[in-house]
Amino acid sequence: MELADRHVVITGAARGIGRALAFRFAAERPRALVVADLNGPEAEAVAREIGAVAAQVDVTREGDVRALIDGAQARNGPIDLFCSNAGVTGPAGGPEASDADWRATWEANVMAHVWAARALLPEMVARGEGYLLNTASAAGLLTQVSALPYTVTKHAAVALAEWLAINYGDAGVKVSCLCPQAVQTAMLDAALEEPIGAIALRAGGILSPEEVAESVVAGIREERFLILPHPQVAQNMAYRASDTEGWLHRMRSFVREARSTIES
Repeated sequence: MELADRHVVITGAARGIGRALAFRFAAERPRALVVADLNGPEAEAVAREIGAVAAQVDVTREGDVRALIDGAQARNGPIDLFCSNAGVTGPAGGPEASDADWRATWEANVMAHVWAARALLPEMVARGEGYLLNTASAAGLLTQVSALPYTVTKHAAVALAEWLAINYGDAGVKVSCLCPQAVQTAMLDAALEEPIGAIALRAGGILSPEEVAESVVAGIREERFLILPHPQVAQNMAYRASDTEGWLHRMRSFVREARSTIES
């Protein structure tokens, strides 16, 4: 899909990947562009720079997601591309995270995509076209060794996008799932505070948000399901699929070595 003359909405667009997407999409001359974020003033600042419309939205509330979609459609007509990009890192560690932290991570990283699809799909199916871009993570295809809630919710986000692609592709709805590894954002800064996770993230190389945005435009143009800005993610996926036991052994070895390095 080409972005020229399209109506595009992006959540989590005040900073990081979302902000880079907003600037990159604006260069494609869409018909309308909505920059949505929990931080309203920052969303407004981005919108002013690129001639877009700003909206404040809490994607952990279905009512907010639906209000964003209804408002955008009332102003600019049907949404051609909805980028469900907002997400959170969640707590570090494993199952010991509190239920409240698990719920908050689940709502931001999974349910926000569900609520967007619930609101958008009836109109897109009736029209016979539409595009959903869901931001997940390489952790949703592999794992993030330092954060179980993040890994689980990103796996769920990938599964959701895949299910939508299978069940709505014949109805004209395109779905892409963005799965970057380390990207230079505030979210990455938070993740790097955990030593073992930091070693893993740095090992794969760190891209800028602008580099990710370029990959997204190319992926949407080609209507690819998986958009992988880091090439090694595809390589690791292939290894994991072809030799699961070997992959697990390799990951356990990595964690042991990382712990040894930190403790020495």
